[in-house]
Amino acid sequence: MKRFVVNLFVLLVLSVNLPGCGYTVGNSYQPDVQTVYVPIFENQTLRRGYEYQLTEAVQRKIQSRTPFRLAKGVEADTRLTGTIRKINKSVLGTTQNDDPRNLNLEFVVDVTWEDMRSGQILSQQQVPITADVVNLVSQASFAPEVGQSLATATQRVTDELANQIIQLMEAPW
Repeated sequence: MKRFVVNLFVLLVLSVNLPGCGYTVGNSYQPDVQTVYVPIFENQTLRRGYEYQLTEAVQRKIQSRTPFRLAKGVEADTRLTGTIRKINKSVLGTTQNDDPRNLNLEFVVDVTWEDMRSGQILSQQQVPITADVVNLVSQASFAPEVGQSLATATQRVTDELANQIIQLMEAPW
């Protein structure tokens, strides 16, 4: 019985000290946020249509990986907005006949997540461009010779950006 009491005491001491180690119980998202409004991202490039793909990818990730629900406009607790600043497709290597063999697709996106109730910026990113905007970059290489296309590279880039944006929404340690 004495050994049981000692083990229980040790377990109790360890459980009290664990929260100080950076571990959390439950999810790592803002507990006071229930809903997010994600309007269609802006696109400041000449390549059209990518703003819809990226917005849809972000909305899917919010629904599948976070406890937040999507809501419309003023009904939401927070608003997540984004602007595609740059889309760059470049050739990394060519064949003997100057056909592109390897290409690179790069997106640069600014994202702002704000609390619509208080006006406070909720972004937890450490390297913002300004106090309220976070710059995210994602890129993917693709090789047309092996069946990859601009569409597959775009899908990879938008999925990676959506993952980065969802990570932005996590609560700070």
